[in-house]
Amino acid sequence: MKPKSWQVGIILTIGVLAVSTSAIFIRLAMETAGKQGVDFSLFLAASRLGMSALILLPTWRKIKTTNINSKAYYYAIAAGVCLAVHFATWISSLAFTSIAASTTLVTTNPIWVALLSWFCFRERLSRRTILGIFIALVGAILIALGDGNTESSYNNPLLGNSLALIGSWTVSFYLLLGSQAQKQGLSISNYIAIVYTTAAIALLPLPIFFGDGYLGYPDRVYVYVLLMAIFPQLIGHTSFNWSLRWISPTFITLGILFEPIVASLLGFFIFAEMPSIFVLVGGSIVLSGVAIATREVQNE
Repeated sequence: MKPKSWQVGIILTIGVLAVSTSAIFIRLAMETAGKQGVDFSLFLAASRLGMSALILLPTWRKIKTTNINSKAYYYAIAAGVCLAVHFATWISSLAFTSIAASTTLVTTNPIWVALLSWFCFRERLSRRTILGIFIALVGAILIALGDGNTESSYNNPLLGNSLALIGSWTVSFYLLLGSQAQKQGLSISNYIAIVYTTAAIALLPLPIFFGDGYLGYPDRVYVYVLLMAIFPQLIGHTSFNWSLRWISPTFITLGILFEPIVASLLGFFIFAEMPSIFVLVGGSIVLSGVAIATREVQNE
């Protein structure tokens, strides 16, 4: 039974609020462990998805294989790989740049979803969409080039912003593939079990190869990882994935645009992190461009 639009709206709102806590838990874990860099970021990404997969383990017994196109499983596995790359790059970005810059760049999804929909599914791009894409890219470039003026604790803003953009590209693929997988018959419980487990398996060996493994961190670090698994992952991402069955990926990415606003506010109150003027201006330009590019979707 198809839910009403207001019900989908509530689920999306819950998802956005839950996902907005992700950057906060990541930064808290980094401060508690006294570690930053790619090695610790890979530990956080792998542990977050690993805990999510373990929590969903009982659902594997209920996976239905009848009346499901085999392509659905390929789409789900591919989405899981994209999700793994997304977290590996985006979480790493928070070690090098500000919360505001990272979350703004990683939520440029509507631009990339629109472009991918045009390229993969031949959906026509209007002049308004093209204009919005251009404006948003100008804002993203301003953030990437100007965030070097932030506090010295951000040791490589250009690298961090680049990683955040890669995270945005891969999560766009993840959303489009998820939409296709569910259209081919996978239920939301089956889909997230396959996707989160695939992503966890893809990331599992990386902390061992590139870092110190999974043990030896303060207890609070594991608490933050568990909170990441529950709130931004199982509640936040699952809310988005559930919504994919009923509305377009582009519309879902519109809701995700509120993530940098909420995350930046939380970053200001918890860490007293004031974004640079470049991030504030660039972020405003990005959001304006995305709003223009997706205005037709909003009017549907």
